[in-house]
Amino acid sequence: MADHTARPAHTAQPAAEPGAALPRPTLESVAERAGVSRATASRVVNGGAGVRAELREKVRLAVDELGYVPNLAARTLVTRRNGAVAVVVAEPESRLFSDPFFAQHLRGISRELSAADNQMLLLLIEDQRDYDRVGRYLAGGHVDGVLLFSLHHADPMPETARRVGLPFVVGGRPGWPGAESERDLVYVDSDNRGGARLAVQHLRSLGRRRIATITGPLDQTSSLDRLDGYRDLLPDGDPDLIAEGDFTPDGGGRAMAELLARCPDLDAVFAGSDAMASGALKVLREAGRRVPEDVAVVGFDDVESIAAWTDPPLTTVRQDIEEMGRLMARLLLRRLADPTTSATRVAAPTSVITPTHLVIRASA
Repeated sequence: MADHTARPAHTAQPAAEPGAALPRPTLESVAERAGVSRATASRVVNGGAGVRAELREKVRLAVDELGYVPNLAARTLVTRRNGAVAVVVAEPESRLFSDPFFAQHLRGISRELSAADNQMLLLLIEDQRDYDRVGRYLAGGHVDGVLLFSLHHADPMPETARRVGLPFVVGGRPGWPGAESERDLVYVDSDNRGGARLAVQHLRSLGRRRIATITGPLDQTSSLDRLDGYRDLLPDGDPDLIAEGDFTPDGGGRAMAELLARCPDLDAVFAGSDAMASGALKVLREAGRRVPEDVAVVGFDDVESIAAWTDPPLTTVRQDIEEMGRLMARLLLRRLADPTTSATRVAAPTSVITPTHLVIRASA
């Protein structure tokens, strides 16, 4: 005989085994919990407009309660955004992770991007081969924009970003030919030239007459601008009082030894970074020169982990390194928020030059 026993319309799902993963919440379950349509939930989750504040809050609450995580691939298709920004640094890994300047700069970038729910992807360029690798990655559609800093002259990364259609912001005054006439170019820098003038003016006020300088690499605009500030106040200075460093303690030490060999009567040094100043202090101490009695020393950056802990504590020119990182990220996010921004629009973000000021400690 046929079995006419009634059966339930839906078979209950078996209980999850202890320790088994729970089903992943869906956008439909978020919409059901919030009491809205799937389309409304999607607009809220993907940052769309046109949803009343009270409904938006219900969806956000449902997302938190369910632990919903958006499908990033689907979200990218809807918004045409990855929620990620590449930070390209044209420096070797050894310097990036040993120089506190970069830590402060990246912290500012990371905090600003995180506040806007964007990821930071760090890409390093150590040698010529890395340009092709980084260029291919940028062309792959993985990021929405690029932050470029610590560039050297003739660096191809700005042109690469343009070629693949990515908005970008540069850290530091661009120095490639024609950069000043590029109307859509946006950068963040500090008043390097004015800060150098403050340093030299302070040393002159102390009665110093044989003032040397240790520059950074002269293929970077920050180094050139600080050297120009030095020369503004010492236009007829002895060229033997100028030595090139590399923004590292070892480079500062080598330049200091070179200066002492050429000009043993020098009585002051303006170093183009705190890291180089720390190396210069070490060499001066080994040479038996007292600081500041024999040689006064001023740095640049005011990186606390260096300036406050040198012996003696370092007089230096302060630039707000973390804020410069924040500004770079903020300007790029403004570009990404308005896809119609172009070189012809008055509302396009503009470059920013942040102020510098002298912090006096015991070294000068």
